[in-house]
Amino acid sequence: MNAEDTLSFVKEHGVVLVSARGPVPRLTEFIAGAPFSGSWWSHAKSHEIFRVLQQAGDSPDILVCRVVAGHITWVHRRLWPALVRMADHFDAEQLAQIREEHTASGAHVTHTVAFPEWVPLDISAQARQLCEREAMALLGAAIDPSAVPAERAHNNKRSI
Repeated sequence: MNAEDTLSFVKEHGVVLVSARGPVPRLTEFIAGAPFSGSWWSHAKSHEIFRVLQQAGDSPDILVCRVVAGHITWVHRRLWPALVRMADHFDAEQLAQIREEHTASGAHVTHTVAFPEWVPLDISAQARQLCEREAMALLGAAIDPSAVPAERAHNNKRSI
């Protein structure tokens, strides 16, 4: 397995969970080549999984966030306009871009970029062209904004 195969998988599915179970495919299972139980860190292919996640996660076409049930989620660039269009249906923390860094000392550092700071201008423009129904159709079962109470969605209005 390599980063290119992984990026193709993410592009095909649009939205994937890195390791949590949910309504979209698990990236770690794809990299491992089969479903497994338990933590991927204890899997026989854990080093390969880690390497591929690091390489593919650096792609400019991947948004790492927590949009699916608060779990680490990868969203391919082709769906960013739909996600931005539906932003009012999510908590700001779900849409923040996450960048994980593993330092030379072995420390794990997480950096976040708040929404909408990470959103490129061309993506914002594309998002404004989508109606909510189109955005939901593009996101499919990956995102269920109906789970967000209406009063929270109303209070979360952000400009794109």
